[in-house]
Amino acid sequence: MDFDECSPPRPERFTRSTLAAALAVAVSLACLALAAIPVRDSLYLAFARTTEASPFASLAGFVAEKGPLVLVATFAVLAARTWQHDRRAFRMLVAGGAGAVAAYLTSETVKLVITEPRPCRALNVATVLDCPAIGDWSWPSNHSVIAASLATACILAVPRVLWFAAPVAVLLGFSRVMVGVHYVHDVLSGFAFGVLVVTTAVVVLRPVVDRVFTAPREFERVA
Repeated sequence: MDFDECSPPRPERFTRSTLAAALAVAVSLACLALAAIPVRDSLYLAFARTTEASPFASLAGFVAEKGPLVLVATFAVLAARTWQHDRRAFRMLVAGGAGAVAAYLTSETVKLVITEPRPCRALNVATVLDCPAIGDWSWPSNHSVIAASLATACILAVPRVLWFAAPVAVLLGFSRVMVGVHYVHDVLSGFAFGVLVVTTAVVVLRPVVDRVFTAPREFERVA
């Protein structure tokens, strides 16, 4: 028996206040990114040089490269649990996951248009991770887009994971500055972009996803 059919109605999670909060977060992050641009070099050097000389350099490098897998695993676990116990949350997670894919692909396209050089190359400093090759551009940070978009998808579907997903996303994003491959405004812009695209995707795609997942059951009832 489908969980939606045997459970009592519950209040809709994705309300106007949730939408307003998500948009406010995206706008705030975008404003912080703009504010960081005039001091981008000093901010970058403060993070990158401190980390490169610290005993935690190897750990920072590991987090910066492998950290997004934590949020991928979180998304997968929530997908499995909500499929079993909360189909409404599952459908929202599907819409958010589609938004995360869209956010990543769009950010890749934007990087090819903006072509901002990596700070490690522009400032010629020693960094924890090897500086990406020319043509692997800096703005926005794709890792930050992925982290923010996956975290947003998880939080919108299952709000109680906010305490875990949001700090992990922030840590993953700023680890990219600490290891020397991104400016601070790259990361903040990536956060803003990920939150905005996923929130928009949930608003636009959730009705479509609802119809896709409920259509077979409705057909069975008619039959």
